[in-house]
Amino acid sequence: MSGENEGWVRQGEAFWRAHHEAWKRSDLNQREYCEAHGIPLKAFGNWREKFKAEPQPQTRKLLYRRGGLSHPLSHSLSHTLSHVTNPSWPSEPTAVVPVRKGHRRRFSEAEKRQILKETAQPGASTAMIARRFGIDRRILCRWKQELAVVEPAFVTVEITDRDASVEARAR
Repeated sequence: MSGENEGWVRQGEAFWRAHHEAWKRSDLNQREYCEAHGIPLKAFGNWREKFKAEPQPQTRKLLYRRGGLSHPLSHSLSHTLSHVTNPSWPSEPTAVVPVRKGHRRRFSEAEKRQILKETAQPGASTAMIARRFGIDRRILCRWKQELAVVEPAFVTVEITDRDASVEARAR
């Protein structure tokens, strides 16, 4: 007998959960939704509170950076980007996967060199490239110092007699 009741409870919960999800997607308020679907407002409110009290899984968000924008909130999508003059900026947004909380993102030496190669292009903005990869501009500057290839410098040296050089200075 308890098996039959559990089935009805689960079925009832599924009914109210489906209505709750449909209500969240609709642009009606709670009263209007209940009247439109012929369900009791009080029961819907009780189930809504029960669903709201459940722990909600956090959704992973992707950050989108638009090339050429100074700040993601500084321009609406309908705003024309007439001030964008650099054609090397990407026309489509680049997805930047956020770092997990408490973790640092690690770049391999090859990835660092590839990013630095982009900054060396004529007309490239270090700040824009850093933003696109979700790192600070200062990190790019540090990578440039760390990965700089120091070439040995050769200087021509002429060895002369010491006494001859002293006499030459005295004259």
